[in-house]
Amino acid sequence: MSVIDLRGAADFGANPYPYYAKMRAEGPVHQVRTDDVERVWLIVGYEEARAALADQRFSKDWRTTELFPVTSNPINANMLETDAPHHTRLRKLVAREFTARRIEALRPRVEQITSDLLDAMVPAGSADLIDAFAFPLPMTVICELLGVPDIDRDAFRLLSNAIVTPVSPGEEGEAVHAMGVYLGELIEDKRRTPGDDLMSALIQAHDDEGDRLSPDELIGMAFLLLVAGHETTVNLISNGVRALLDHPEQLALLRARPELIDGAVEEMLRYDGPVETATFRFTREPVRIGPVVIPQGEAVLVALGSGDRDPARYPEPDTFDIRREAQGHLAFGHGVHFCLGAPLARMEGRIAIRALLERCPALARDPDGGEPDWLPGLLLRGVRRLPVRW
Repeated sequence: MSVIDLRGAADFGANPYPYYAKMRAEGPVHQVRTDDVERVWLIVGYEEARAALADQRFSKDWRTTELFPVTSNPINANMLETDAPHHTRLRKLVAREFTARRIEALRPRVEQITSDLLDAMVPAGSADLIDAFAFPLPMTVICELLGVPDIDRDAFRLLSNAIVTPVSPGEEGEAVHAMGVYLGELIEDKRRTPGDDLMSALIQAHDDEGDRLSPDELIGMAFLLLVAGHETTVNLISNGVRALLDHPEQLALLRARPELIDGAVEEMLRYDGPVETATFRFTREPVRIGPVVIPQGEAVLVALGSGDRDPARYPEPDTFDIRREAQGHLAFGHGVHFCLGAPLARMEGRIAIRALLERCPALARDPDGGEPDWLPGLLLRGVRRLPVRW
């Protein structure tokens, strides 16, 4: 089997979907080479991706493989990078506190933050939508939910970006270390001055047998909630707005029928979701996918963005249609690692995009905004800037 070489393919970052379509036509799984890894198996078909996300023959714990250097940092003690039974234990402890009731109670505050950001942005007539709106909204929400409203958001954003969209291994390593120190200090401050917030609840959380999160597990959980709690929602909002601006007939439809916002957000997630591939998995044993057997000990990526454009699952998948029945998409994953924050992300996306369209009836791309600056790597899908005017 030949290895598909994606190194230096600048157009892949801007629009990976034609590449994925070609791969799907040839088979559901391929070996690829990227700027970041010499070889990885990429699962591109919808049914195969969905099955792999729930397949316990794939491990999420990179410390069990020899493919990557093992480094010790408490931010890695998060449930996204663990397997059962450890993952089950961690998820149970956080799920007791990250409840639907707690999320729904945030709705008035999400609406207020959205309104305040638009109050500040709209009089200017133009803005970088990410800096002015798509970033500060989820960042404010997750910080208030966790009880860390005074976090240095600019510093945190730089560290977060260096970890999830690194430009070099050295930069990533330094950011991982700095993030661990930063969050450790944050948790100690919260331990000394607890409040009625999620972080305080996690520090005190325990199950019926008295099990509780260790200091490293608290840092790992804070990292996961803070980073995943804002990075993906930034891209959900900005990718969704880009899709609407690229499809004026769909934008006009949503303006005319704002009650379609729930389905519109699901289609935004399917069409150009915030996470392009799920994080690494590793084969515990040889795994057959279609005609291909992935050997034991190999690194595997599940291409969520490709699965959601699979014509075997969605007719005319490259068409953006906010009336589509997009349920079943893979944007939040599937199986035991399904995104815990999906209800919060959906709420923020619906509130933010509906309010933006109401307040900015002439919303359009800024013609002086320059070319899009795409996020590097295969993990996140989005742009660094989104210049718009109204």
